[in-house]
Amino acid sequence: MESRPLVVVGAGVSGTAAAIEAAKAGVPVTLIDENPVPTSMAGLNVPLFFGQRFNNVLRDRALMMERVAATNEAQYEAISEAEEAGVDIQLGTCVWGAFRNSQNSRLLDGPQIGLADHERSWMMKYDRLIVATGSRDLSFGFAGCDLAGAMGANGAHSLMSRYQALSAQRMVILGGGLLGLKTAKMALDNGIDVAAIVDIAPSMRGEKTLATLLQSKATELYTSHTVKQAVGNNGDIQSVVLVEIDDNLEPIAGTEKVITADTVCLAIGLVPNIEILSLLDCDLTFKSELGGYVPTHDDRMRTSVYGVFVAGDAAGFHEAMVHNPDIARNQGRIAGIAAAESLGATTKGFPPLKGEMSEGQRGPTQVHTIWKQWLHSLANAAGQDTFACQCEEITRSEIIGLEPPRYLEWESEQMNRRNLQTQLKDNPVNPNQVKRLTRAGTGTCQGRNCREQVALLLAEESNTDIADVPLSTYRPPLRPLPLNVIWPDDESEDVRNEWPKWFSPNNKVLG
Repeated sequence: MESRPLVVVGAGVSGTAAAIEAAKAGVPVTLIDENPVPTSMAGLNVPLFFGQRFNNVLRDRALMMERVAATNEAQYEAISEAEEAGVDIQLGTCVWGAFRNSQNSRLLDGPQIGLADHERSWMMKYDRLIVATGSRDLSFGFAGCDLAGAMGANGAHSLMSRYQALSAQRMVILGGGLLGLKTAKMALDNGIDVAAIVDIAPSMRGEKTLATLLQSKATELYTSHTVKQAVGNNGDIQSVVLVEIDDNLEPIAGTEKVITADTVCLAIGLVPNIEILSLLDCDLTFKSELGGYVPTHDDRMRTSVYGVFVAGDAAGFHEAMVHNPDIARNQGRIAGIAAAESLGATTKGFPPLKGEMSEGQRGPTQVHTIWKQWLHSLANAAGQDTFACQCEEITRSEIIGLEPPRYLEWESEQMNRRNLQTQLKDNPVNPNQVKRLTRAGTGTCQGRNCREQVALLLAEESNTDIADVPLSTYRPPLRPLPLNVIWPDDESEDVRNEWPKWFSPNNKVLG
């Protein structure tokens, strides 16, 4: 098993900054990033909501490795600085698990993470860990969301800036906040026509100057509108039907508009990537203004678990970070210095808190209120029989009714009569229980594209505050891994020849 003094997960702005600061203090640092992801993973919308909108160049791993290392000019300089500082950079390597001794596991030889690339998997022990895993896309179902071309803002951003492999010609963007407007600007800069930006609010939430600039480039801004459906052929989106909504988020008859487009990009919000932190049992608290459940940390970015630090979007996402990457970079620097000092290194001290948010930059303090409004508008326009969990093809109504997978049948009439309301008589609302009954969140994306939607549905139907809906648990492996990667060694000849006997109750090996 490999062992490292300091491991940083995530080679974005905050992770790279953390690695550089710790390396400058003389600490051996390993910086891990899962990009470039294999096309098989991207096809499963892992780790981002790519929506089948990548071209074949993504299959060229060597070329993608070069592009990920380069990314953009500022980040290229940071990666180069990290290499010069002696940081061990491992690209194309994902973290599929994180483990430490606890009540359920007391025999581990120190804390460790499970790693994998496209060929093998292995374990790595660490003394200190900095989690800078960024954020993922918020996804809501709408009629036609299962067609190729429905994707998320972070997925689009990654394909445009990191991979230069976005296969889209004409885009409709959902979300008129800073995230949506910035995504539209990036798409236009990459030669993609942005047909429309859609928001349920009476006006765009983002910067007015940016909205005006986009309008000057022939982008239509549709306020008080939502998506009625995406229409496609041969599995691909070809057009999007918008509809105007009233003050109650109900569609107004006769206001439908058909927009020719091959891509619908959801830029309604982003959610912190807390998978690793959850596996390590770090304290997580609900803060709507930061995107949901986030790790508690002090002013040195230390979490509740000794030796584990956090930085960047993983510590909590807000729209100001889209506009000002110095916030994430500064958090990374602080985490890197704090981790180095905890290992006995001498540093030049902590940087000033430049780039921190003012109250005016923070954006909405209750983003889940906006998310719930979006969910209502989409359900009102298309009905409850649209997918909430695309991987398992589970609709909103099936989640509310606690209906089993379509390939199963309940064994009793009593079970057939159960729904969310009858379940609430026995237990408080719990996404894990709903997951076990309906399989929502158990698909290949592992809940990344339905977790928030399911939680909002449960909160609404049970009349529960969204802050009181527990976080659905994460379990390893955090990434879908081929069996030959998770265990590359072939079985022995004895096992190959004798394995049928293992199932015999009289077999002596089983005692």
